Amino acid sequence: MKLPVTTVIDQDLCNGCGLCVVICPCRTLSMIDGKAVVTGDRSLQCDHCAAICPTGAITVHGVHKYALELKTVTNSNEWLPYGSFDISSLVQLMRSRRSCRKFSDQPVERTVLEDLVKIGITAPSGSNCQLWTFTILSNRSSVESLGEATGRFFTRINKMAEKSFLRFFSDLFMKDALGRYYREYYESIKEGLREWKEKGTDRLFHGAPAAILIGMRPGASTPCEDALLATQNILLGAHAMGLGSCLIGFVVEAMKRDPTIKARIGISREEHIYAVIALGYSEEKYRKQAGRKKIVPRYYEG
Repeated sequence: MKLPVTTVIDQDLCNGCGLCVVICPCRTLSMIDGKAVVTGDRSLQCDHCAAICPTGAITVHGVHKYALELKTVTNSNEWLPYGSFDISSLVQLMRSRRSCRKFSDQPVERTVLEDLVKIGITAPSGSNCQLWTFTILSNRSSVESLGEATGRFFTRINKMAEKSFLRFFSDLFMKDALGRYYREYYESIKEGLREWKEKGTDRLFHGAPAAILIGMRPGASTPCEDALLATQNILLGAHAMGLGSCLIGFVVEAMKRDPTIKARIGISREEHIYAVIALGYSEEKYRKQAGRKKIVPRYYEG
């Protein structure tokens, strides 16, 4: 991955504190004659140096001035110090977010969807590559179009799974992939496809009027992790903004197996989609937080 240096330091404003030099992960900066100077030939463009500078002497031109500017939420550019946020409120938000499977037909404003993308890119990424892609489906017809393409894919898979000789060869040469699909998903997908065809019941997107697809361009060091971290930000942001959300894993799998589905909505072949989030205003109102299975952490102290 190319790491060009776009950092500029105003020597008249620099007070020589050296904080930027200490914080720089790429050692792009050095102290010379009591002033911070750009000496390296590579930079993550993480903007940490500008964020920590007490005099505003540093500008990183690789970051966009308004990339994180929200339109539907009050913006605050002040850094929140460690321990200064109400952890109880944060945990309550995390515990309250549920997968919505009953959306109203109220449309979601484009500005809200765009703000959710900006919330997503506040997530960390490996080597700060930020190679995310976000594809917004902003209306019900576009969601239905993707749902129909996904349905056609699984119709073909179901027809294959019905053939016992194909399941036999799958067991021999493909680690029983088709057999597992037949046992675990065939019946439910068959029923879902039937309900969609006969009744118009949407068991894939649950009637959602919008969706966001999170992908990664080639070149990221940790593409899956980067995409899913951004995804979690969007899920939590959606709940806080009054929206329901649901991850649609079947669409991710269909896109992985059938590149024509990606091409249908303008996604390039080399781009990988890691998450599809259905979004809309929920008709579900819970009375309490849902529970989780007990987890026992492992310790290593050697």
